[in-house]
Amino acid sequence: MPVRIRITAGKVIAEAELNESPTAKAILKALPIEGEANRWGEEIYFEIPVKLEEAPDARQEMAVGELAYWPVGAAFCIFFGRTPVSRDEKPRAYSNVNPLGTIAGDATVFRTVRDGEAVRIERA
Repeated sequence: MPVRIRITAGKVIAEAELNESPTAKAILKALPIEGEANRWGEEIYFEIPVKLEEAPDARQEMAVGELAYWPVGAAFCIFFGRTPVSRDEKPRAYSNVNPLGTIAGDATVFRTVRDGEAVRIERA
């Protein structure tokens, strides 16, 4: 059964559903996690206390609303639109990321989150 998490970033509160991957399970075990938002185009990422390798299903091409873990930067990523390396309207990660879930509802609400704002991930 999929597990739901709550992401609070600045004034935005959104729920998301994690997939069954080992990456999602490792992050779930580390909850609650707090960090500081970094904006990169229409992506928010922040370092988390989880160190994982690139997963077999890791990729750069993402969908709006997808959540991922970036092994290079040990970071949790929220994709909600174009990034500086996008080839079209879809988000594209800087390098391969491990997909771990999706935002329930409209992910574009994260457009209001600014660099440096507090982010918290917890079980819903």
